[in-house]
Order: sequence, then structure tokens, then C-alpha cells
Amino acid sequence: MAETPAKKSIWRTAKVVAWSFVGLRGRDAYDEDAKNLSLIHIIVVGLVGFLVFVASLVLLVNWVVAH
Repeated sequence: MAETPAKKSIWRTAKVVAWSFVGLRGRDAYDEDAKNLSLIHIIVVGLVGFLVFVASLVLLVNWVVAH
């Protein structure tokens, strides 16, 4: 039986991008993701993740300096 290809979803992309931020992706997983993910989803989720990360750092620094 042929395997059905993984569905392109924003949640799957978010999971892949989160693991990429940490740097823990295996080569096999990368090859599978390259076939099944949308480039637009990866770019959008990556930018949103980056903005959330930077905003979190700014808020943390402001909170630490205020106390």
C-alpha cells in the first residue's frame, strides 16, 4: 500500500520551525519535511516566531530593569 503524503498544515510547520530554532532536526526528518511543507508557511511561521522571541526578550529586559 502506498503511504499518503503528509498534509501541509500550519501546525506541522510551526512544530518544524520550533525544532529548527532549537537546532534539533535529524537529516531524515529534514528530507521528509522538505517534501511535505509549504515554503510560504515556513517563512511566515519563522518570521512570527522570530518576532515573538524578540518581543519576549524586550519585555523580559524591561521587566528586569524596572525591578
